[in-house]
Amino acid sequence: MKAVVIGCGRVGSAVALQLAEDGWDVTAVDENEEALARLGRGWKGGFVVGHAMESEVLLEAGIDQADAAVVATSGDNTNIVIGQVLQKRYDINCVVVRVLDPRRAEFFGKLGLRTISPTQTAISYLVDAVRACDVPAAVRAEA
Repeated sequence: MKAVVIGCGRVGSAVALQLAEDGWDVTAVDENEEALARLGRGWKGGFVVGHAMESEVLLEAGIDQADAAVVATSGDNTNIVIGQVLQKRYDINCVVVRVLDPRRAEFFGKLGLRTISPTQTAISYLVDAVRACDVPAAVRAEA
């Protein structure tokens, strides 16, 4: 199975490493060549330097043979556009896009883009953690 990971920061590099560990053939794409260091010296996957909005960069990364793609750059707009291009132009069924803004993630999710919002995930976990605290009812009523 072939995966292309767009964005090789903290999230993208961790995803690339995990997928490679799971047996995927992974190529990471990043504009910054130094991002390769996040993958470590033992990285056996591919790495392409460039912007994933350029078709030459995507083709060099093997997008035309990819079974899945993860888009995790630092910009929501970039991620959404690249995700849509991968779905529609390259006909990749499994495109997962990180979108920090929960409302935009929900909106584009309804349009068929598989979105993950770490902001919404953090909100949910934090609220659940507070709800799980043993706080006396009288203290809650005063708030």
